[in-house]
Amino acid sequence: MMLKLALIRHGKTFGNTQGRYIGTTDEPLCQEGIDALREKAAEYPAAELVFASPMKRCIQTAEVLYPGMEPYRLPDFRECDFGEFENKNYQELSGNPAYQAWIDSGGTLAFPRGESRDQVAERTVRAFRKMLEVCRARQVEQAALVAHGGTIMTIMEQFARPRRDYFDWQVKNGCGFFTEVRREAGAEWKREARTGTEVKEEYESITIGVIAGISP
Repeated sequence: MMLKLALIRHGKTFGNTQGRYIGTTDEPLCQEGIDALREKAAEYPAAELVFASPMKRCIQTAEVLYPGMEPYRLPDFRECDFGEFENKNYQELSGNPAYQAWIDSGGTLAFPRGESRDQVAERTVRAFRKMLEVCRARQVEQAALVAHGGTIMTIMEQFARPRRDYFDWQVKNGCGFFTEVRREAGAEWKREARTGTEVKEEYESITIGVIAGISP
């Protein structure tokens, strides 16, 4: 299976204009964000089917970029729960020991009373596989996913080739990647350590190649 897929971060919200951690806060796009999307809407890749996080900012972005197309909503594509850091920015968190510990960990620690990167990755990958199943069942060859910065970073870290670090895949509001997703089945023989017998293990390989950056 090969699918052309546009990964698009939602447009700008008021919280984004202030550099806030906006995860579970279900705020809509701000007027600046709506205007920026409308101005360049014709430049985004076409899609037969549009997927989206269920958050308002993603649904609104999908409606602006792909008018008349009802987004297929997958709840597990929602943004990370930032816990105690939710709706706060760097300046407000400066001096907070928990925030400094998170910074020092390279972003790998779980947010206090929120999610860890591993927890987000688990559900994001689950949603991504579901999306591919829907595309295969409907014989879709070109789709778009409108989601969050963290969602896109997770997908690209997990599946993009050549591999790059999580933070290397950061994208600005309204930007993203136009990609080619390949899904292939395979199998290999392995020797079972306890008995010495050979067993056939089937596997599925999903790889993403970047065709172009989306930066209207």
